[in-house]
Amino acid sequence: MSERGGRSGGHVAVLGAGSWGTAFAKILADAGRDVTILARRPSVAEAIRAERRNPDYLPGVRLPDRVTATGDAEEAIVGAEVVVLSVPSQTLRGNLAGWTPYLDPDATLVSLMKGIELGTTKRMSQVIMETAGVPADRVVVVSGPNLAPEIAAEQPAATVVAGTDNRRATLVQSSIRTPYFRPYTNDDVVGCELGGAVKNVIALAYGIATAMGFGDNTRAMLMTRGLAETARLGVALGADPITFAGLAGMGDLVASCSSPLARNRTFGEHLGRGETLEQAQTATRQTAEGVKSCLAIRDLARAHGVEMPITEQIERICHEGMDPRLAVDALMSRTAKPESYE
Repeated sequence: MSERGGRSGGHVAVLGAGSWGTAFAKILADAGRDVTILARRPSVAEAIRAERRNPDYLPGVRLPDRVTATGDAEEAIVGAEVVVLSVPSQTLRGNLAGWTPYLDPDATLVSLMKGIELGTTKRMSQVIMETAGVPADRVVVVSGPNLAPEIAAEQPAATVVAGTDNRRATLVQSSIRTPYFRPYTNDDVVGCELGGAVKNVIALAYGIATAMGFGDNTRAMLMTRGLAETARLGVALGADPITFAGLAGMGDLVASCSSPLARNRTFGEHLGRGETLEQAQTATRQTAEGVKSCLAIRDLARAHGVEMPITEQIERICHEGMDPRLAVDALMSRTAKPESYE
């Protein structure tokens, strides 16, 4: 595989027409790539082709002429040298199983997903490797503070491109570098994926606290202690602790907690106002990855003997119907341990 600087060669397939998949397609096109989006709904594919916009997720954003869309997986994938996966994390395995026959034998597979699979506790790159039957060096992960509406509006942003094969990571980096989007490479796939997955759970907690009327001290506590439990799990799984101080760790956590654009924070606000899980889902109408991933993250932490108290309480609120006020009491009344750092 030769690096082509993102200016020529095979097209890029983006599988998933949600807000981040659509915004990422725009980035790729603005960087000089020809992009085909695979949309589940024919009406979305038609709107992208005919009107240059995605009416369901980014209605006010005009997509470049280099972007097209289809509802046909074979049409989107065959011949693509880079295949970007942007679907809800719990649907990845089933979707990818159907797409694998169309993959080029040397295609680079890029994961935009931030979650842990229920039941298996596998990271998204592991699900891709297992389902598509590809080695680790063919998978690249993109993570960081990636709020799609801001990036689609070309506000300055940065991200991390993580992979075990530096050539492929650099290929993806060059394919998404634009005047408004700056990608950095990293070889810590485990740390980048865990940072992106766990921050969704912490953002739920942040949204709950915000809706309950708690102030900046509480919210700062949740972010910093949330980052600490993320790093504990990461180190247990072999991640570089420095990763959690960067874009894929603290950067993503701050954006997801502090922005009203972040779906997990917004979902948490509904829970903090006393709504049920079903009511919050109806109100938000988008996938809040942390709601399901908190179960898998909890199981992963327990399997490795890692304490994650915020994650534990979010799981109880979301899946056991626990009153958020009791969850706060449980967090604040934990027995202090003689740790050298907080």
